Amino acid sequence: MMNVSERYRELVDAVTNFSRSLHDEPDSEPARAARQVQAAAAALGEYRELVGEIPRIRLEAKLTPVLLKSHAQLDRARLLLEEEGAADLAAGVWDLEQRIYRLLNDL
Repeated sequence: MMNVSERYRELVDAVTNFSRSLHDEPDSEPARAARQVQAAAAALGEYRELVGEIPRIRLEAKLTPVLLKSHAQLDRARLLLEEEGAADLAAGVWDLEQRIYRLLNDL
């Protein structure tokens, strides 16, 4: 089983890759939603390398605000995608939100 640091890094990579995939398809890119996903990726990315150096006892205090903020940004992106009829992209964002939620529960 992966530890919290590994799961966090995997989550950062997943959100970053999803953000890139939105920008790789400019024809279907819903700009506001893409900006929200990009902001979530940037916020999560700030701790990508540092997460392994945070003592286990302080992980919850350090990561919870970042995870909650990113979750909110992804939620806004998902709603925007749903409004624009991009159900497949919205489902991808939903999966990312669920991963954040599970990580928060494990902290």
